[in-house]
Amino acid sequence: MYENDTIAAISTPAAVGGIGMVRISGENAFEIADQVFCSVSGKKVVETGGYRGLYGKLRDGQGEIDEAVTFVYHAPKSYTGENVVELCCHGGLYLVKRTLRACIAAGARLAQPGEFTKRAFLNGKMGLTEAEAVMDLISAQGSHSAQAALSAREGAVYRKIHGVADQLLALSAGLAAWTDYPDEDIEEVSQENLTEALSKVCGDMNQILKEYDTGKILREGVDTVIVGRPNVGKSTLMNLLSGTQKSIVTQIPGTTRDIVEDTIQLGDVILNLADTAGLRETDDPVEKVGVELANRRLDTSYLILAVFDSSEELSQEDKEILEKIKDRPVIGIINKSDLQRRMDVEYIRQRVPKVVEISAASGEGTEALSAALLDLLSISKVDTSAGIIANERQRACVMEALSVVNQGLQALKAGETLDAVGVCIDAAIDSLLSLTGEKATEAVVEQVFARFCVGK
Repeated sequence: MYENDTIAAISTPAAVGGIGMVRISGENAFEIADQVFCSVSGKKVVETGGYRGLYGKLRDGQGEIDEAVTFVYHAPKSYTGENVVELCCHGGLYLVKRTLRACIAAGARLAQPGEFTKRAFLNGKMGLTEAEAVMDLISAQGSHSAQAALSAREGAVYRKIHGVADQLLALSAGLAAWTDYPDEDIEEVSQENLTEALSKVCGDMNQILKEYDTGKILREGVDTVIVGRPNVGKSTLMNLLSGTQKSIVTQIPGTTRDIVEDTIQLGDVILNLADTAGLRETDDPVEKVGVELANRRLDTSYLILAVFDSSEELSQEDKEILEKIKDRPVIGIINKSDLQRRMDVEYIRQRVPKVVEISAASGEGTEALSAALLDLLSISKVDTSAGIIANERQRACVMEALSVVNQGLQALKAGETLDAVGVCIDAAIDSLLSLTGEKATEAVVEQVFARFCVGK
């Protein structure tokens, strides 16, 4: 990839829309734009000041393409830090593709995935964590995940990580000064104070890792399984939450035999939801396979929605399910609240921390289920503006930093020299600065931007 090339790409979705945009970035962006765009005023793009728009027509070797509005941004005051032109025409796929081909024919190179944002990073317009937050903003599916990504885009993750790195830098500087200049009047670094300071750093990093788990749920959703004995309303609940007829609903026990899956959003929580066969002993060979699949999904899912029929007394199968799911993240769903209750709900409440009563048939109780989910997953307590690390790369950097700091603590306890502890502290600093991009290798940078969409 040649970083000084002028690049172009379609920056709107590959679908029909009101507006389609082709973005050009690089040293020759204005000259290339003038080859494909002619303003009605006759003014050239190269003559236009930054943050200005021109109305005119797009053209190529075959003739006129479409009318368009062209926006001009001068380096360094643009998204990429380079000269940038955005050609906005009607959003037909043919029109934007033809416009892009005209730009390529005029001398631009087709941009690689994420290359616009990569150039913004390389030109100092944003840090690596801010760049990664761009894709999280694009893919956000709820207000919590969008707020977390926006905060990261504005530097919240960078500030949080640097807060930890700065503590380590101060310790490293103190160690170096005390070791290298023993005759100077420098405060002695005691084992007790160093142990206390490193322990605090470990606590801060453990909190960052804990928040990551919740952040991952916000971004990617939580693997969730609906379980219960036959005919308690699991499939009706699946259809309610998905908003469509995903599962067949009948009064015949054992109707659901395969796993039915969908990704749904309940409030601000994304659920990767699976409806399963009713859990019971059966001689039916097909239903038996379905029950085995249900048990496997139960073992691998993080969250369990355990459904019970309030219009019937608790059966032995219900009690066996409660025993199977104890000590797991569970919401007990007392279904058919519109019917006369015969169930001992207190028996369930004693074994499942979160219990909600709903009518899957009418939709009553959905808001209570959403609130219970937020509370159980601790999402309602998350401060999304504080900066949540966003991906496995960032998590691995914090894990590595935490590991070497713990090694430093062990070295202190073992009575090793402070030089050995200093090596661990410096290694932790490198890991954290790799996270922010200040010490990231070229391979790491390539890996980050490889997951971006073309045009961003």
